[in-house]
Amino acid sequence: MRTSISIVAVLALCGAATACSRGATSSTATTAPPAAVATTGTGPTATTVADPCRTAALQSSDTGITSTTITVEVMADVGSPLAPGLFQGNFDAMNAFAKYVNAHGGIGCRQLKVKTWDSRLDATESKNGLIDACANAVAMVGNNALFNPDVSPMTGCVDLAGHPTGLPDIAALTNDSNEMCAPTTFVISGVYQKCPVAPGVRPLTANIGQIRWFLSTNPGLHGLYLAASDTPTLVQSAAYLIASQKQAGIVFDGTPKVSGFDTQTAYTPRVAVVKQAKSDYVFNGSNDVAMIRMRKEALAQGVTGVKVWGCTLACYTPAMLSEGGSAVEGTYVAGGFLPFEEASLNAQDEAYVSNVPSLTTWGAEAWQAGLAFQQVVDKIVATDGPNAITRAAILDGLRNIGQFTADGWMGPTDLRSLSPCFLVMQIQGGKFVRSYPPTPGTFDCNPANLVTVNIDTAAAGAQLK
Repeated sequence: MRTSISIVAVLALCGAATACSRGATSSTATTAPPAAVATTGTGPTATTVADPCRTAALQSSDTGITSTTITVEVMADVGSPLAPGLFQGNFDAMNAFAKYVNAHGGIGCRQLKVKTWDSRLDATESKNGLIDACANAVAMVGNNALFNPDVSPMTGCVDLAGHPTGLPDIAALTNDSNEMCAPTTFVISGVYQKCPVAPGVRPLTANIGQIRWFLSTNPGLHGLYLAASDTPTLVQSAAYLIASQKQAGIVFDGTPKVSGFDTQTAYTPRVAVVKQAKSDYVFNGSNDVAMIRMRKEALAQGVTGVKVWGCTLACYTPAMLSEGGSAVEGTYVAGGFLPFEEASLNAQDEAYVSNVPSLTTWGAEAWQAGLAFQQVVDKIVATDGPNAITRAAILDGLRNIGQFTADGWMGPTDLRSLSPCFLVMQIQGGKFVRSYPPTPGTFDCNPANLVTVNIDTAAAGAQLK
């Protein structure tokens, strides 16, 4: 699990924190597909590329590819003073992934090399990272750069032959709509925008399954949504997520904006609202620190009537347990991939847990991005040989990847939309324990989990207080 961070609830944007009703008429428990049924070989058991690797005279087929190595670049916000170490987990995961696959034969008949670029929560550094990747890597894999407004160095990137093919971007998560909607971007955590993005009222996709599940067991919930507010884009995203919960049936007594700079005392008036309104629902759209402080303040004020304390995967952290202690007992956390506690049930989950010292949700999605890259490259090699690996071929493979599952670790996705799959955990006895679906290794993948929300996010975000 990741360490505590000081800025985002961005997981809530991307479907990684999705959930669904468990009512008899609307839920479907789906077993995660095992690695054995993956459409292409990934990981230590892969055999599809063995013969071409032994027989081909390997060449440099595109930028970032030599006869012996294939280079990818991961860009993430790590060194910002606003949130030091924010997405260090992406760097850690991709470096560990490279060591892991290289120990089992590499990728594309070559050893995988990983370059890192710190985007520092800075738009200029993000653009510089795209320029660097275009010049040195065949693709970007595992990114988490929140501010990426100018993606022209990526979309117009020229390949080794001089063609403006574009640079493949298999991001762990995207927040900026310019990157999310770029034609060369594919996102592990999902795309919720309808691209291209238009101003004013527009449709956005939300997974409200977790909320419907809450309502199925606790009808008539009303309470607070803690809205992340450190950047304008986070405020707008919070507005859309609040609208989706209202659409599901939640009534809000308040939607206070919270910041990574808020101290414990900032939560006193927020809990006072819960107490005055007799709220029975609090959903945290910010980070683990916000939930810890909210719950500690609720305990201090003697609030006992909240039935559901809900959170995104941003609360799936060691700090949530160690710093929250008994105050956070009963908090629900939802996610779109099998938890680290179930690593024994899935080979890729286990590989990540075994090879990355500091486990993070961001890092898990970066590892999954690495698997998507590997799957596409392995298919190219199996079909056309190891010298056919080019940016154009990778982009074509990503567009036709079908339902990617990271060998059963995550719910199926085409990397250009949201997956309907989810599971829910709850903190019980100081541990994250699966709540729904009850069977380990499974998801609820009911298509009804996904809904469309029509909203002007800028106008709605401006109304949040």
